[in-house]
Amino acid sequence: MELVTQTAAFFETSFDRKPDHIFLSPGRINIIGEHIDYNHGYVLPAAIDKYVCLAVCRRTDSKCVILAKDIDEKHEFSLDDEIQPVDQMWANYFLGVLSQLVERELNLTGFDLAFSSTIPIGAGLSSSAAVECGFCFAMNEIYDLRLSKKEIALIGQKAEHTFVGVMCGIMDQFANMFGKENQVIKLDCVTLEYDYHNADFKDYSLLLLDSNVKHENLTSGYNDRRREVENGFLVVSDNFPEVKSWRDCTIEHLNAVQSELGNAYKRCLFVVSEIKRVLDAVDAIEKSDFHQLGKLMFETHDGLSNQYEVSCAETDFLVDLVKDDPNVIGSRMMGGGFGGCTINLVKKGHEEKLIDRVSSEYFYKFSVALKPYQANISNGTSTYRL
Repeated sequence: MELVTQTAAFFETSFDRKPDHIFLSPGRINIIGEHIDYNHGYVLPAAIDKYVCLAVCRRTDSKCVILAKDIDEKHEFSLDDEIQPVDQMWANYFLGVLSQLVERELNLTGFDLAFSSTIPIGAGLSSSAAVECGFCFAMNEIYDLRLSKKEIALIGQKAEHTFVGVMCGIMDQFANMFGKENQVIKLDCVTLEYDYHNADFKDYSLLLLDSNVKHENLTSGYNDRRREVENGFLVVSDNFPEVKSWRDCTIEHLNAVQSELGNAYKRCLFVVSEIKRVLDAVDAIEKSDFHQLGKLMFETHDGLSNQYEVSCAETDFLVDLVKDDPNVIGSRMMGGGFGGCTINLVKKGHEEKLIDRVSSEYFYKFSVALKPYQANISNGTSTYRL
């Protein structure tokens, strides 16, 4: 694999020795269930064949050196010092994980690490979880920490909360660790129970169209939505004590307290509707009813755009462009929002024609180049055998 070869060569040039270990940590897609992992619901993610590659060697002292090949930056520190967030945001994904390992008083030494990625940054494919979980997995393997996959996922999530400042749910990290080739994961985000479903879409392929737009309000907007929905839930549960989580809530419950909810009503309406759509999507996949799955994807995008309001002009335009295309049966924005990718179910053999048409119209509208990615569903984070 070219990514592995280049990362290993960069490590050897930088540290004047070959890496002892190579790890591959994938990005993820989510078929349906956006913004539901922190709202008591279910999600339907999968790992994909875009990776962060980490090349690592242990040291005998406490010095730690991390090299970001793609942006030519370095962060260096000592385990003897207190681990705190730094101005280099990319480094905080590593530091957030490492601080938890140190707190657990696990037996660590310093290390040399270089990493590179084929996961596009800001495209909604969760490069952040790939770094967090990939690094934690690497530490677990190298130092025999005996952490479970679930523990690694939760450590990655907490790193994002504490050192990065994004109050994300567990979906991204869970998909990264538990991904399985040609399978999607139905994950219960309350209990973390999960099962796999066959991801053979038969005559259709998954095509990602990257708007190549990264709006600055992702972090603030994400956290704002989370607060709005949490406050909305307090209103609902105060009025209806039988509603213990959003999955117990109905649209009738929301309508009864609409005036109290105010602007949060439409946020909560999206959550309740999306929880049901995820279950309907699992049923559609099991029945190979991909037209129904596509219909649900379009409905999700409408909700994300008009109710949860985390889409943007660019991703709305991309979905609108394919709505009436007979070779596209489903499309929606994917990820935290305010830019990033759309995920599309496209008739096999028609991908290139669609890319050409949409790229041309998108550039004419926004003067921004579109980036297409074919997505193949892959295994979760793993050791690459040298």
